[in-house]
Amino acid sequence: MHLLDLAALLLSLAALFGYLNHRFIGLPATIGVMVITMLSSLAMVLLGTLGFPQANALVLELLSDIDFDDTLMHGMLSFLLFAGALHVDLDDLARHRWIIGALATGGVVFTTFAVGTLAWFVFAALGLPLDYGYCLVFGALIAPTDPVAVLAIMRSAGVPRSLQTKVAGESLFNDGVAVVVFLVISGTVLSGEAVTLSGVTKLFALEAVGGVLYGLIIGWICYQMLRTVDDYQIEVLLTLALVMGGYTLATRLHVSGPLAMVVAGLLIGNSGRRFAMSERTREHLDSFWELVDGILNAVLFLLIGLEVLAVEGEARVLTAGLLLIPLVLASRFVSVSLPVLALRRFRDFTPGAVRVLTWGGLRGGISVALALSLPPGGERDLLVSVAYVVVVFSIVVQGLTIRHVVASVTPAAK
Repeated sequence: MHLLDLAALLLSLAALFGYLNHRFIGLPATIGVMVITMLSSLAMVLLGTLGFPQANALVLELLSDIDFDDTLMHGMLSFLLFAGALHVDLDDLARHRWIIGALATGGVVFTTFAVGTLAWFVFAALGLPLDYGYCLVFGALIAPTDPVAVLAIMRSAGVPRSLQTKVAGESLFNDGVAVVVFLVISGTVLSGEAVTLSGVTKLFALEAVGGVLYGLIIGWICYQMLRTVDDYQIEVLLTLALVMGGYTLATRLHVSGPLAMVVAGLLIGNSGRRFAMSERTREHLDSFWELVDGILNAVLFLLIGLEVLAVEGEARVLTAGLLLIPLVLASRFVSVSLPVLALRRFRDFTPGAVRVLTWGGLRGGISVALALSLPPGGERDLLVSVAYVVVVFSIVVQGLTIRHVVASVTPAAK
């Protein structure tokens, strides 16, 4: 299938399922698209087993043409992170910098090792022995959180702005940090080299610190160009070039593209918005990136729904995924509680912040994409299936019940 045909099919399905959800079901937009897609995929498989192989073959052909890892990690992610950072107030972010920094760094590292260790015990108990290194890879790929489906619900439920900032800020940075941690651990495991502190530190510094510095440089260049023109079409085009060209060059330089997009987005969304744009440009820029964000998220959750066909149906594998769901949540609870307890003596937190941050820490498409990026083999198939079970539970169950959690702990949400 040609690229244009594939894009047309995905956009058409996303639009159709989005319409059906909005018109007849009423779930949050992205969750609704994913649920309808999953049910449609399963229906195609069922038709195939009932004697209509053409239906099943159609879905499998579509999946064979989609490189989920390449589509998300080297396509959508740059747009999604830039669009998210563009609307984060830097002053709000600075006020909550310590808790956001702790969650996006220490929280990711803790989750990686805690979930990885627990996964090692679960796999061994079920007769699915997996090297500890691959278990750490699983911990790293399940560490990033995705607030796409949650933030809109939080806003409508009246969650205090400070808590929204923590959720958005943590996710923007922990996506980048988690990708770096995943690349470091998976690269070490796949190469067969011994893990050394100096080696890990060097790789992490190159990817993470390099990504932040690179993001500042390309963001500053774009900012200076925006200051010299007053034409919203040119200015929107400059930001589009910043994302596409900047992310592509980051991969060539071997620095973190996700962190670079977050930093560049924050710079353009704050200094650029205040000092380099007219009111007309700001309106068009916001409308453009909000539209891009909405479209790509619909397609992303459509892809997650389609990937249900990549899940192994073996009982032990599904059992492992189900057992790891509460363990991932427990690890999330500890990784949130520790920094909140440590910082509570210095600042106040919204009542129920730990509960909301724990239950609102959804796992999303990045986890599935990272799992699919592993080399083909038994380890990859196992990790893809288990990660998918955790992600689907996270999006559907946590995403649909977060409003009730918010209402139970936040007076303003009642």
